[in-house]
Amino acid sequence: MATAETGGTQRTLPDGRVELTDPSGIEGSRFHNAELAPVPVAQRTWTTYNYFALWMGMAHNIPSYTLAASLIALGMSWVQALMTIVIGNLIVLVPMLLNSHAGTKYGIPFPVFARAFFGVRGANLAALLRGFIACGWFGIQTWVGGQAVYVIVGKLAGAGWVDAARVAGQPWTLWVSFLLFWVVQMAIIWRGMEAIRRFENWTAPLVSVGFLILLGYVLVKAGGLGPILAAPSKLGWGSGFWAVFAPSLMAMIAFWATLSLNMPDFTRFGGGQKTQVRGQVLGLPTTMTFIAVVAILTTSGGQLLYGEDPDLWDPALLAAKFDNPVLVVIALVALVLATVSCNLAANVVSPSYDFSNAFPKRITFAAGGLITGVIGIVIMPWRLISDPGIYIFAWLGFYGGVLAAIAGVLVAGYWFVLRTRLDVADLYTEGGRYWFTGGWNPKAVLASVVGAVLAVGGAYGGPFPDDGLIPFLKPLYDYNWAVGFVSALLVHTIVSLPNRDNSRPQEGEVRV
Repeated sequence: MATAETGGTQRTLPDGRVELTDPSGIEGSRFHNAELAPVPVAQRTWTTYNYFALWMGMAHNIPSYTLAASLIALGMSWVQALMTIVIGNLIVLVPMLLNSHAGTKYGIPFPVFARAFFGVRGANLAALLRGFIACGWFGIQTWVGGQAVYVIVGKLAGAGWVDAARVAGQPWTLWVSFLLFWVVQMAIIWRGMEAIRRFENWTAPLVSVGFLILLGYVLVKAGGLGPILAAPSKLGWGSGFWAVFAPSLMAMIAFWATLSLNMPDFTRFGGGQKTQVRGQVLGLPTTMTFIAVVAILTTSGGQLLYGEDPDLWDPALLAAKFDNPVLVVIALVALVLATVSCNLAANVVSPSYDFSNAFPKRITFAAGGLITGVIGIVIMPWRLISDPGIYIFAWLGFYGGVLAAIAGVLVAGYWFVLRTRLDVADLYTEGGRYWFTGGWNPKAVLASVVGAVLAVGGAYGGPFPDDGLIPFLKPLYDYNWAVGFVSALLVHTIVSLPNRDNSRPQEGEVRV
């Protein structure tokens, strides 16, 4: 229950969801705005289908495809690649569901949820880390979507478009496609969260069409599944495979490590815990397995047809090799819709809230989305996705380890230290129970730093030294996500349990 100083109380409904009885008590706080405010129970209306559609929209996109295809490019067989992806997604589903609980129970987004552990001000550390990584992903998604637009128009307009003069190493027509794709997404996000939900609902059933067309074309040309499934692993099942398996598994987990933090941004609209859990359990593993199967078979078939071409792991570039322009256009239009759907949900919603959390009275949800879009261009995404080795081992591996430490703190704090009890009003209050020391909780920061250093301190390969940034930590880097999550969870639990005043029941809480 909120204290007398916060000017409000909270009540718990029979299904366990909590809301403020007098929301006006926090509206004057400088840590409050309309986007960050707790969602009233009456407005928490998302159904199981909404969450399933959300995951279908987020999972069925070009980067998800390239994630699976990159494993084939690294030498895995279809069995090895599928096994790696399925295990990774089942693992990341656990912290995702654990962190989703608070969003549904209290109606709060991820940055506000993080205030309970990092402090009202310190939550910006977690939120902005997540936000800047989302900007990177937004840029990557926009670049690959722009590539698809470039190929579509090229099939219709001919060589003049495809072979246009180069600017900064790329045809100027590709830059135009990239910027056009960017503008369309900004127009949707400017209309707010409800526009995103509607877009997800109507695109979800369509986004698989493009991938199935690509797969069907490759199967026909390759002579069916037999030749594809018979292709052996280039790594075998010995030490060569296991050396690639561990970092690849961490990369699979890292792919959705971002959402394992900020799923409260979506579950805050949930009609109940069972609703969001069912939607996510049905949504994430099934949709990612589907896209993985399609990507693995399509890429394997592409290798049989076109040899060891480095472009085969990118579906837009693979489609550009097809002879039938009608199939290419239909497939890539579906892929473009899929990429817009994913980018808005996975890479714009979160940083919009995250940037708004940093300056609640100055940055709205729409303005946060615009900031995301601008940073997504500045980071030059075409370089991040230029090579499957850099994509998996540098980009995914490094940020996955860092975010894993944040996830470990959230899970430890919510489930073990606070035992799922939060005082909603104090999350918006200066000087309340989540103010800690000047708005920061040193214990959460310590746990995050320890977890992140252990996870990525030994980063090697790509842009990192061959011996690792910190050589004696190099062996841990292949297990970066697991190391970051477990170590931060243990450290935060150990340093916080001696004083669990914040976990005490809210005295006088109203139950209805």
